[in-house]
Amino acid sequence: MLRDITIGQYYPADSFVHQLDARFKIIVSFLFIISLFMINDFYQYIPVIIFVMLIVKISRVPFKYILKGLKPIMLILIFAFGINIFLTKGEVILSFWIFDITKEGLYQAFFMMMRLIFLITGTSLLTLTTSPIMLTDGLENLLNPFKKIGLPAHELAMMMTIALRFIPTLLKETDKIMKAQMARGADFESGNIIKRAKSLIPLLVPLFISAFRRADELAMAMEARCYRGGENRTRLKILSYTRKDLIGLIFVGFYITSIIGVRIYL
Repeated sequence: MLRDITIGQYYPADSFVHQLDARFKIIVSFLFIISLFMINDFYQYIPVIIFVMLIVKISRVPFKYILKGLKPIMLILIFAFGINIFLTKGEVILSFWIFDITKEGLYQAFFMMMRLIFLITGTSLLTLTTSPIMLTDGLENLLNPFKKIGLPAHELAMMMTIALRFIPTLLKETDKIMKAQMARGADFESGNIIKRAKSLIPLLVPLFISAFRRADELAMAMEARCYRGGENRTRLKILSYTRKDLIGLIFVGFYITSIIGVRIYL
C-alpha cells in the first residue's frame, strides 16, 4: 500500500508534457484544481475526463501507474462517499435502521468521489512529469514577485520541494521498518481499526528518528556545499517558455472553454 503512493514521485520519460516549462505546469495544475470546483454537474466532467486521459497518454506515464496512486486514498473515498450518501437530505430511495439513502445523497456521493479522484490524479501528474529541481525553480520563479512584501520565495519553494521529494523516501523507510518489526513478531494487519491504529504507534518512534537523522544529514550536506539560499544562485538549466508551452496553452484554453461552454449550455 505504501509503495502505491505516487504523489512526490518523478517518472522519467521523454514526452511532450515532461518537456513543458515547470512554471506552465504549476499554473495549469492550479487552473485544473479551480476548474474542478467550478463543476456542479456530471456533464461537466466529460471535458475533464477527456483532458486527463489525453494528458496521461501524451505524458507516457503508464495508466496503471496512475491508478495505483489511487489505492492509498480508497479509505478517504469510501469515507467521503458514506458521509455524503447518508447525511444528505432529500428523496428517500432506501432506508435501513437509522440511515436513509436519498437520491440527492447518492448523486452528491458519486459527484464528490469523482472530484477527489481527479484532484489526486491532477496533482500526481504534476510531480510525475516534473523533476524536483525544475519544480523548485518553477515555484521560486512564480513566487519571486511576492519578495517585495517580504515573502521568502526561495526558502518556501525549497521547503515545499524537499517535502515532496522525501515522501517516497519516508514511505520506503516506513515499509522497511514495518517488515523488520513483522519479522520480530509485530502484527499490523489483524484486529479492528482501533487495534491496527494502536499497533502503528511503535512504528512512529523509529520513523521520526529516521526523518530527523535524514534532515540533519541534508542540512550538513547543504552547508558543506556552501549553500546560502537563493541570492546570486546560478542554475544549470534556465527556465524559458518555448513553442511547446504555447501549444499547451492553446490546449488548456480549449479545456477551460469547454468547461464554461458545458456549464452554460447544459
